Amino acid sequence: MYLINTGDTAFIILCTAMVCLMTPGLALFYGGLTRSRSMLSIMMQNFISMGVISIVWIFGGFSLAFGPDIGGVIGDLTYFGFSGIGGMPHPHYAPSIPFIMFFAYQMMFAIITPALITGAFAERFDFKAYLKFIVLWMLLVYVPVAHWIWGGGFLAKLGVIDFAGGIVVHTSAGFAALATVMFLGQRDIAPDDKPEASNLPLVAVGAGLLWFGWFGFNAGGAYAANALAAYAFVNTAVAGAVAMVVWLMLAWRFEDKPSFSGVLVGGVAGLATITPTAGYVEPWAAVLIGAIGATACYFAKTLQSRFKYDDALEVFRAHGVGGVAGSLLVGILANRAIDDVNGGLHQFMIQLIAVVLVAVYSFAITWVIMKLIHKPRVSIAAEEEGLDEALHGERAYFFDKDN
Repeated sequence: MYLINTGDTAFIILCTAMVCLMTPGLALFYGGLTRSRSMLSIMMQNFISMGVISIVWIFGGFSLAFGPDIGGVIGDLTYFGFSGIGGMPHPHYAPSIPFIMFFAYQMMFAIITPALITGAFAERFDFKAYLKFIVLWMLLVYVPVAHWIWGGGFLAKLGVIDFAGGIVVHTSAGFAALATVMFLGQRDIAPDDKPEASNLPLVAVGAGLLWFGWFGFNAGGAYAANALAAYAFVNTAVAGAVAMVVWLMLAWRFEDKPSFSGVLVGGVAGLATITPTAGYVEPWAAVLIGAIGATACYFAKTLQSRFKYDDALEVFRAHGVGGVAGSLLVGILANRAIDDVNGGLHQFMIQLIAVVLVAVYSFAITWVIMKLIHKPRVSIAAEEEGLDEALHGERAYFFDKDN
């Protein structure tokens, strides 16, 4: 018999709400970075994920990810449609809180992961095709990967660690983003029509909400209001702050002027990098992780320049590279005094195997999904008009003085 701890339960309820807030924050972050004529389309893609993925999670997604293991590959349908999910704690997953709160907390992770990908293919993806994409991607990529690492699958048995989603969330989303933009090709932008952020203050609001929610994203991974959660909380703050400053210094060194949008992206890159390590390292290591993550993500821009793929809002750069960097660094810097795992060559190699496997799997399956979806890209006419009017019949802004 497991007893509910009311303090732990209250903590996870708060963390769940904070992670939920991250998806609207992401919508503002991406929306502000997009041209005004397609701002609503990407915000719609983010918000609708809250509805569609929740339904997928209820009817099979959660059970396949966290149900009893089948061959180390996938869970079964024990928890389909809330079956067996209630107020009693689960003996394996977060045994001091109601199982239904573990379900809800993990649902917020499932919601934001496909939403992260949307920044890569901004201004090009048909909305109906997008709905098909997120359902298929959730079932074929996110759910299996979550089971492999968090649900007792073969990577968990191998010893892979991922505190809050460096592999499950950021690596899988980052490499999926890369696959989508390589499949879709570049936006139809004339040389003299350089895309610029339509609303930087909105980007700042979105970044602030993301940063706030990230404390629940990482600290909640302890599933208890305890010292481990405190370490994860502080490490998140430290890495994000250090990454932002390092990004600023790099921008001063290699660019004419440091941009506000760049500094915000730098902070997000640091938060993505600390995510898999937050509950395994000491705060001094978070300083290194933030600095290394920001540096790796900053110079990842050279990959985009070299291969000329049109990752509109640089999802692969911030989340893919950041997730990989953090997932490897935890194999070196993990400290047994924090959460019973020591870094070293053995753990590093295990992490490397997991990162390569998930990156290749996510990229390949995402490419197959794109092939299966009928006409995922909008027409050139719709792209030139702007997806807001073409797909949704609305505009974010009215510049006519009569409106």
